[in-house]
Amino acid sequence: MIKKFIFIVSFLFFLHSCVGSSSIGVFGSGVSVAFDPRTVGMQIDDSIMQKNLISRLALTEKKYLLSLNAKVLDGNIFLSGKVEEPEEKLKVIKLAWETKGVRSVKSAITIKGETSFKSTAKDILITSQLRTSLIFNKLVKATNYNIDTINGKIYIFGIAMTEDEKKVVIKEAKEIYNVKEVIPSILLVEDLSRNKN
Repeated sequence: MIKKFIFIVSFLFFLHSCVGSSSIGVFGSGVSVAFDPRTVGMQIDDSIMQKNLISRLALTEKKYLLSLNAKVLDGNIFLSGKVEEPEEKLKVIKLAWETKGVRSVKSAITIKGETSFKSTAKDILITSQLRTSLIFNKLVKATNYNIDTINGKIYIFGIAMTEDEKKVVIKEAKEIYNVKEVIPSILLVEDLSRNKN
């Protein structure tokens, strides 16, 4: 049974790493390699950290493979998904902090039962509207952003090429109907760790 589980997890990671230039990431569509402002080395480091964290989460509880998502950008870990109990949320955040090379951990993890079907439907609509508006906005590289909406709060994770692009993304998010709060975690290219040298 354990061998079968390890084989399945390994196979899934292998498939995940073979996606190519347009990857489907943890919070929707991932950062496209062709437009990713990170160096190849940074992308590899982030990918290793992400797979390491996902593996450790799966070994802790198999259900985390389906219920939780993790994304790593320049050593910054972004978590989302749902857990049963508040203690589980703390355990997951602790595991993220224990990942080698982590610079920060941001969590959009919710406790099951805190959201209703109606609010989940609204959240999906909000996420779709923002994603669409970013795709059609020529000032924004939409592939550099991951969007997650929980109870009307939009969590935006990604890398902006300029401060103006960052402002445009936040402005677009705030203009969407039913948005209660916009929580951006947008890094600027110039602020990436290896670009500061």
